[in-house]
This record gives sequence, C-alpha cells and structure tokens, in this order.
Amino acid sequence: LLVSGEDIVIDAMRKKKAKIVFLGSDCSENTLDKFKKKCFFYKTELNTMLTSDEISNSIGKTRMVIAIIDDGFYKAIKKNLGGVENESKRDNWDSWSWTRKIN
Repeated sequence: LLVSGEDIVIDAMRKKKAKIVFLGSDCSENTLDKFKKKCFFYKTELNTMLTSDEISNSIGKTRMVIAIIDDGFYKAIKKNLGGVENESKRDNWDSWSWTRKIN
C-alpha cells in the first residue's frame, strides 16, 4: 500500500508506482527542494500537510517521507481530502484516521 524512506520513495516514483508523496512539513529546505523537483519530473503529486511526527506515528516507523502506491488507497485519500492538496483541508485530514487503512 505504501513505501517509506527517501531512496525507496524516489525509486517508486521512477518506476511510476507512486501515486502521491507525503513529505513532512518540518523537513529541511534541501529535502523539500529535492522532492519538489523529483515530483515535478516524475509527475507525482506532493503533499506537505503532515509533519514528520504525524507520518511516523501513522506508519509506526520514524520517517520523513512516504509514498502511496495503491490505487484504491490513493483514491480514498483523495476523496477524503476533496481532491485538494493544500493546507485548507488540514482539519478534514486530521478527522480521518487513515492509520487503520494501512494495517
């Protein structure tokens, strides 16, 4: 359903498997720039509305970046977010516990 870690996420983008990348909003400027460029190049959606702690708590591992690789899971996330990838939907995201969908 998902992959985590910088190298593995980038590899999933290269293989056109990544549907959306979640990058911790508290990442460094260099990491943000790197993933903006990679996501633009590989035409992969980038979302920075979660912190690295929120990402880590959701998957049970300390991670700054994850990528959703499952079509159904991606569609469920997009539906819940209303198709919007910005901070305006933050409250809606927080109200949906997607950790149960992973396990």
